[in-house]
Amino acid sequence: MSRQAPTLEDVAREAGVSRATVSRVVNGVRNVDPAIQEVVHLAIERTGYAPNRAARSLVTRRTETVALVVSGAGDTSAETQNAFAARVFTDPFFGRVVGGVVGFLRPRSMHPVLMFAESAEARAEVLTYLRQGRADGALVVSTHADDPLPALLAGAGLPAVLFARPSRPVPLSYVDLAHRDGGRLAAAHLLARGCRRLATVSGPLAVSASQERLAGFRDMMARRGHPYIPVAEGGFTLDSGIAAMSTLLAEHPDLDGVFAANDLMAQGVCQVLREHGRRVPEDVAVVGFDDSSVAVTCRPQLTTVRQPVEEMAAEMARLLDEHIRGVRGEPTSIVFDPELVVRESA
Repeated sequence: MSRQAPTLEDVAREAGVSRATVSRVVNGVRNVDPAIQEVVHLAIERTGYAPNRAARSLVTRRTETVALVVSGAGDTSAETQNAFAARVFTDPFFGRVVGGVVGFLRPRSMHPVLMFAESAEARAEVLTYLRQGRADGALVVSTHADDPLPALLAGAGLPAVLFARPSRPVPLSYVDLAHRDGGRLAAAHLLARGCRRLATVSGPLAVSASQERLAGFRDMMARRGHPYIPVAEGGFTLDSGIAAMSTLLAEHPDLDGVFAANDLMAQGVCQVLREHGRRVPEDVAVVGFDDSSVAVTCRPQLTTVRQPVEEMAAEMARLLDEHIRGVRGEPTSIVFDPELVVRESA
């Protein structure tokens, strides 16, 4: 016969306290003496007791799960929706977001549920999921400036925190990077190297971060006497970086410096330059953005502007937890500073 699972009574007997005290500790009630909490936690470890999550949620009114929502804009076909999901799983940026979120949630026995919201139907499903109390709140990563989901969440009064400042103001907390400062760092470094004929591969200009990085780069270049900078728009992918750099090199063959708005596109830039017999950094210096795993696997290794994605994602999860627990009422914003990481490409 299998051994019966330990109960609250078993833990209470082991700890020498009442069943009600064990229940308060298990359910996170705050008015329990820390010494008693420690005794109960030790008793839980010795007995192997595992709290019944369903019963606990009846007391705490929390599911201990949060929705991690990757959101876009527009209504799309099933084929495009599948491509959207595939792109998310292959982009190192999203992997870093997940790593940061899980790193915060896991020690607190909280878990993320991954959801996609790239169509009106999918957005409605996210709202229903949250309204039904199947998750305690949402962490939202938007991929498009016109994404309507943040406003829908705010309008419904649901706990949510955004990764990146929304293009249209909504009363939700968000975590972001000072992207303009990152663009300025890239420009200043290339100019300090002696580059004078510069160009940039921007990210998709429907994305606010892309606009900000480009604006910062242009701003610093203008301050240093360079009023015109050739720009080719990319899509934050390797292939788009290859296409954009091919166009720039055909139109401006004397380039000696390139800023790419993320590391994947910078890798594509380096590939095109290599194929055309241009040495990096001797002939053309290249700076990327993000400091992702691509930066160290690229050859040469990329000089890049670091975006501390894991730390930002963990902070996003921390803010959501505070909103859910009622510790934080009003929305807030936390903006991280970028940092230049110098390697081989510039």
